[in-house]
Amino acid sequence: MKKTLALLLLLSAAAGFCFAADPAEGFWLSVDEKTGVTTAGWLIYQENGRLFGKILSMSEHPKTVLADKCKDSYPGFPVAGKVSQMTVTGTPWIYSLSQDKNGEWSGGSIVNPEDGKMYKCKIIFRPADGKKFKADTLEMRGEIGLGIGRSQFWQRSDQKTADSLGPK
Repeated sequence: MKKTLALLLLLSAAAGFCFAADPAEGFWLSVDEKTGVTTAGWLIYQENGRLFGKILSMSEHPKTVLADKCKDSYPGFPVAGKVSQMTVTGTPWIYSLSQDKNGEWSGGSIVNPEDGKMYKCKIIFRPADGKKFKADTLEMRGEIGLGIGRSQFWQRSDQKTADSLGPK
């Protein structure tokens, strides 16, 4: 009986590790790499083994602003309807990333709702190391192809902060 109980506890603990959230998931603040200014609060989450990200709030805009500079549709966009008529907040602008053997997320897309441009997307969680990364950081990289693109380094946040940016 004790062996069976110990085995069940061991299997439960192992299963918990297998289903633990990826460190990239959670609430993040996007930061403009040129100015250092916080631009938006994000929720990064998994759905059916793919990584997605949606804006919860923006520093410069109310939550009701529409993505009117976007096209009506994008290949593989995860929400039905005209993208140009969707609100910027609450829409998954990062979508369909899959995880590789190194724990990095890629193979999906990001749409910039401010100008409607679509990029290949890569997300890499960078744990705090006390040197280059003083705190847990999310590297979000948008690329046009052949590794040409730019990265932003996002800061870990909590739900209240990520959801409360913008005009009051």
